[in-house]
Amino acid sequence: MRKSELNRFLDQAQAMCDERGVRLTAQRREVLGIIHAAGQPIGAYEILERMRQGGRKPAPPTVYRALEFLLQEHLIHKLETLHAYVACSHPDHPHASQFLICSQCGEVDELESAGLDGTLSDLARTRGFRPQSHTVEVSGTCAECAQGKSAG
Repeated sequence: MRKSELNRFLDQAQAMCDERGVRLTAQRREVLGIIHAAGQPIGAYEILERMRQGGRKPAPPTVYRALEFLLQEHLIHKLETLHAYVACSHPDHPHASQFLICSQCGEVDELESAGLDGTLSDLARTRGFRPQSHTVEVSGTCAECAQGKSAG
């Protein structure tokens, strides 16, 4: 990932936080940058290790507080099946997310389908269930891995 792309992403996140009246502290920004730069799901302890590479010694609660903030502000998503985090592809508007997760290469593709979101909400309501949020995670093989497999 190019540094200019990362800086654009972080500047966009900063602007959104400013508009919302919340603080994207240097530490939160660093955690967000690590997640975005990873390019694939990354766990909390791996984030902690990358922060420590700079010579600092942050404690796990520091990372978890930053993750909690970034989740609350919809700048990242937590992939429950992987116990890992990914940067949000479109943090500029609220949305329910769906993810395609390649079990071979780890690639994650974030989708946004209002139709699927509506269907899930409708199904829940017919059962008297009141969802607070939902995330759909679909595991499988991405197109690139599938092509590689068929070529081999």
